[in-house]
Amino acid sequence: MDDEEELDQEELEDQEEHDLDFLLCESTIVSDLVNMEGLLVAGADPSYFDAEGLTPLMHAARHGDTPAVRLLLEYGAPWNALTPSGLCAGDLAMDHGHKETVNVLLDAGLRAELVLGTIARKDPAEKNEYLEDRVSFSEDKLMDSESKAVMMAWERPLMEAHAKAVCGNGNGGRILNVGFGMGLVDEAIQQYAPVEHTIVEAHPEVYERMIRSGWKEKDNVKIVFGKWQDVLSQLESYDGIFFDTYGEYYEDLREFHQHLPKLLKPGGIYSYFNGLCGDNKFFHEVYRQLVSLELGNWGYTTQFIPLPVKVCLAPEIWEGVKHKYWQLDTYYLPVCQALSDSE
Repeated sequence: MDDEEELDQEELEDQEEHDLDFLLCESTIVSDLVNMEGLLVAGADPSYFDAEGLTPLMHAARHGDTPAVRLLLEYGAPWNALTPSGLCAGDLAMDHGHKETVNVLLDAGLRAELVLGTIARKDPAEKNEYLEDRVSFSEDKLMDSESKAVMMAWERPLMEAHAKAVCGNGNGGRILNVGFGMGLVDEAIQQYAPVEHTIVEAHPEVYERMIRSGWKEKDNVKIVFGKWQDVLSQLESYDGIFFDTYGEYYEDLREFHQHLPKLLKPGGIYSYFNGLCGDNKFFHEVYRQLVSLELGNWGYTTQFIPLPVKVCLAPEIWEGVKHKYWQLDTYYLPVCQALSDSE
């Protein structure tokens, strides 16, 4: 067989594969499960995107075809693939009110993330970049050198709610906050006059600004400079803990949770900034359930309090910001405590 014949053969095989993939989408749209399975067995690609920019799984999810969703997932359909507009199959099922289909996709997402952790994961080489980066402060935001927002003023009501949670609705006590940023949560914590207020901050410029702003002079404030992983020996046990770091990701949050039994007193309250995948409704829900599940494994129960945050959807809020890290109209504030305490 000469080169031209080999090329023709390859083109024919490519066309046959394309036809199988196209037919899989068409069969999914009309919910022909028998034909779908036959095509999948024959080698049709469940990750194929059609002219609409949708995979077979997205078509099935949009129509609430739970049996088709199960079949496609069984054959390896990617549950986290995105349309050109940034929607996944779970988003489409949510938007159309298909609860059973949503639950099946959530289960698939949880299982995948427990094993692989693919959505909210960063390259290890990027982990310390933020701490070595220059930051800039303005009245309404803290930015890194790439114009990505570290913290923004629209978060203030959320930080006040977090402070109220970890301070036990006014009981004060010994409070730990990991990640100062703009100081929004720490300002709110001070309103509850805690006996001791420990703040861990790792960014040198943020730390210097804290010192200039007089935080070190406050009688009940203890500032610990450094990455929380490096200063654990300087931390004690607390009545309330809030965790909100920048430049870290889910693996770091998960690692911090392993230390909660030593850091959180019996009867204490823990909370964290619930911003994982805040630009995608379905991915955010996967991570909300994942964190709750994993905290449960450490002996903690998690309640999520819904707070409306539609104000942050206004375009002018994000003017000059490179990435909108939050694009949802509801924030679910986590309140965590030991299972024995909640009982």
